[in-house]
Amino acid sequence: MRLYLLALVPTDSVTEGFLPAAARLGLDVTLLTDRPELHQRAYQDLEFASRVEVLECDVRDFRAVITRIGTHHRPDAVFTNSDHLQTQAALAADYFGLPGKDWRAALRAKDKAAMRRHLAASGADTVWSAELPAEADPAGLASLDVPYPCVVKPREGVASEDVVLVDGPAELALRCKEIQGRRPGAALVVEEYLPGELYTLETLGDGTRRHVLGGFHTGVSAPPVFIEERLTFVPSHPAPVVEQVLAQLDALGVGFGVCHTEFVVHEGRARIIEVNYRAIGDQCDLLLAQLLDLPLFEHILRTHLGEPLPADLGARGDGRARLEYPYASEAGTLTAAPEAQDLDVDGVRMTYRPLRAVGERHALYGTNRDYLGVLRAIGTDQGAVDRVVAEFLARQRWVITP
Repeated sequence: MRLYLLALVPTDSVTEGFLPAAARLGLDVTLLTDRPELHQRAYQDLEFASRVEVLECDVRDFRAVITRIGTHHRPDAVFTNSDHLQTQAALAADYFGLPGKDWRAALRAKDKAAMRRHLAASGADTVWSAELPAEADPAGLASLDVPYPCVVKPREGVASEDVVLVDGPAELALRCKEIQGRRPGAALVVEEYLPGELYTLETLGDGTRRHVLGGFHTGVSAPPVFIEERLTFVPSHPAPVVEQVLAQLDALGVGFGVCHTEFVVHEGRARIIEVNYRAIGDQCDLLLAQLLDLPLFEHILRTHLGEPLPADLGARGDGRARLEYPYASEAGTLTAAPEAQDLDVDGVRMTYRPLRAVGERHALYGTNRDYLGVLRAIGTDQGAVDRVVAEFLARQRWVITP
């Protein structure tokens, strides 16, 4: 059986998760990408490399994707874990009569303005929001009754990039112009700030049955930016909270395959921040598979092959976990940092992986791109996990030379 996998740059989710899972399932993989050399280099020494064919394709264009597949081997599944390519993969799967996400739902999830409009029209939730079209003058926002503080962000952005909290009209216009300068041609969304604690809900469905895999409590940096500093696993959110989030996902038509939803809870009310219609990233998916003791990536791929999910996934329920993301607080060259390591301390398994090499020079982004490394920790007692993580981080040094 042949899996077509759409990708932009290589990611840990694909390299360590989906491609090894495809090999275990005995699938032949054709990876379509606009940057083939990056993928060929990333996989050349890995065990599954012989089962992965890398072809160049303009994967952002669904017509190019359909043509590339239609003139190559017959597909059994079309899949992507990229935020940017969900609609294209859904359209291609539908074209070839294969299981997949509803392309309308994929588009609503990716387009944050469309998501807000659809949730409001369906009665699921109403958040004040306005769209600033690409190249439009931010001065036009002055005529709107914008609730301050508010948040401005790219309509189709990811990873908290260019997501900023603003306090007034002058700052709003300034921030919009700054983002437009960095992202020419990008539309922006301005929306009311939703107070509350930030959480995630991780779900997996086959179009008929949907499993809730738990979620995370997310700690973010001080405003005006929203860098995710740490995530603590939540085995089960309160039932009323889960019901509210699932109702909003149902309104959006989101229910097939894997989904990572970010939401806030304030005074018992759950409100979606954004829907990422793919597996949670930044190595959280790798941790989740290990924590729940599940063939998570295989389950995800099987749904796209048309296989139903079992009524009981058999997930382990006693696991506790935390992820920490040391990140840069200034621009410069990373001159000292810990190496990759795996440790077992007091029953807590820790995996640290650097995300930036010593000697690399970077600007300061105010986003997840500032991450220097990721620490994954798994145990059965949250207090022990938190203590061991804190002790590990206290012993490490990340030095940035301006």
